[in-house]
Amino acid sequence: MRSAYLPLMMLTLVAGTGCSSTSAKSITLATTTSVQDTGLLDELIPAFRERTGIEVRVVAVGSGQALEIGRRGDADVLLTHDPAAEERFMAEGFAESRAAVMSNDFVLVGPPDDPARIKACPTVAEAFRKVAADRVPFVSRGDQSGTHQKELAVWKATGVEPAGDWYIRSGQGMGAVLRMADEKRAYALADRGTFLAQRKGLHLAVIHAGDPSLENRYTVLVVSPAKHPHTKSGLAGRFAAFLLAEDTQRLIGEFGRDRFGEPLFRPKAAPGRGK
Repeated sequence: MRSAYLPLMMLTLVAGTGCSSTSAKSITLATTTSVQDTGLLDELIPAFRERTGIEVRVVAVGSGQALEIGRRGDADVLLTHDPAAEERFMAEGFAESRAAVMSNDFVLVGPPDDPARIKACPTVAEAFRKVAADRVPFVSRGDQSGTHQKELAVWKATGVEPAGDWYIRSGQGMGAVLRMADEKRAYALADRGTFLAQRKGLHLAVIHAGDPSLENRYTVLVVSPAKHPHTKSGLAGRFAAFLLAEDTQRLIGEFGRDRFGEPLFRPKAAPGRGK
């Protein structure tokens, strides 16, 4: 099975630019912002370039936008974390392959004094329900990203339709959402990796974690040349193979331990994280 992954050096890319404009030894990766915000791509892309001579050009957006870029044929490979949308992408024939690369989990973060008193809630759905009942500020990404889709799934499980001044739709990436939550003393759903990488200077803490429904899986998809003949599936496949290689998986499993005290991601075969 082939796969593909993400790059981090935020080289600017016009959204409407097709892959045909890139050089023969380059690929375009459309990826979720969380992998960029953690700094993981700063480790992976230079190593891949040194090993293969292939440049990786990156577009970092929400998972929903990344998949749309793939649908248009404006990327060769995708790294996303929205399983339901990825399955539709595959079923529609837009991906040549799909493979798991790594995972972490989503966490509910908020003010350390926990104004909605949700720390002891048995499930994340109960925690969300209590935030809504107490009308404590909650910042949503509101951008159709993988994190936003997970948040919407939790709200659906609560039976609550979030609305009102307390529910803030930001339409921004994870880093901006965390800063907004800090300013407004609000709760927010975040992927653990981005929170750990960006928490310095923020007065936020992990308030609720460990619910099995909060597993966050990152998947690499190689865009199908049958749909978009100009895409570089061969080079994208080499990037995918690099990401799944044993030494790269080991790097992923250790990334962040020295700077943040714990790894930000788990390799694809690693066991899940508890509370």
